[in-house]
Amino acid sequence: MGILYFLCTMIVYSLCPCCSSSSIQKVLTAKDHTVSQEYFEIWECASCTARFTQSVPGSEDIGRYYQSEDYISHSDTKKGFINSLYHRVRKMTLQKKRNLVKRSVGMDDGIILDIGCGTGAFLHTMQVVGWDVTGLEPDSSAREKAKELYGLVLDLPGKFFDLPPHTYHAITMWHVLEHVHQLNEYLDQIMKLLKPGGKVFIAVPNYTSYDAALYQEQWAAYDVPRHLYHFSPASMSRLLSQHGLVLEKIKPMWYDSFYVSMLSEKYKTGRNNLLRACWNGYFSNLKAFFNKERCSSLIYIAGVE
Repeated sequence: MGILYFLCTMIVYSLCPCCSSSSIQKVLTAKDHTVSQEYFEIWECASCTARFTQSVPGSEDIGRYYQSEDYISHSDTKKGFINSLYHRVRKMTLQKKRNLVKRSVGMDDGIILDIGCGTGAFLHTMQVVGWDVTGLEPDSSAREKAKELYGLVLDLPGKFFDLPPHTYHAITMWHVLEHVHQLNEYLDQIMKLLKPGGKVFIAVPNYTSYDAALYQEQWAAYDVPRHLYHFSPASMSRLLSQHGLVLEKIKPMWYDSFYVSMLSEKYKTGRNNLLRACWNGYFSNLKAFFNKERCSSLIYIAGVE
């Protein structure tokens, strides 16, 4: 949807991949600091306000941009201060996510699908409290790690469109939707897979946050080219509605501003600056305290119309 042509395995958009508007233009250029050191353009849609990475590798070619031991969701690495801190915070956020899912669907146990589940930490958190879990993960090393750490057998994403309809009480995508090439097809399928009363939980970075405005092209949550899309609350609301999903709540992810600011400081200055990063993360949250839709990352909770 919105793809004009492929140029040397790169996807070039002539229309917004979220709403198909032709009112798109370049807004900045960002660097891949994690793997390739290449530069990628980010464009914005004037109609729905979604941003997207232009000239991204296709789904068959983007795998090499994930091949780094620093890519924490696949490697589960604790190497370095920032990744070590990430693991400490994750223990708290996993419990919060579990409680959010249970509270939102009104069930203590049920059937859950986690798309892009990485090394399986969240699925394990749900499984130990009685949920029937299914996980999809494209990276083979992450799947192996999930089996080693938690005994979880994860499926490849190719199984997603073969899953039985009306099966899941909850479907989760924790910082995954921005990676999915088949954006609109995935949202259509999610709607079909939910049971009546089921909920989808989609966590994505928010480029309208204070820390995004502060760091601009050095904002770590742009994470080009792995992040194909960059959402605002307005664009997410419209995107969900287009696919028959009713947005019910938006929840802030307060810790993300600190983690993103730590990485962004390193990208901007070439070194870690913990004090400045923590101040910027704190100030970003302070700005968002009375308007939570300005938080660095947001969880969108939606159900079927």
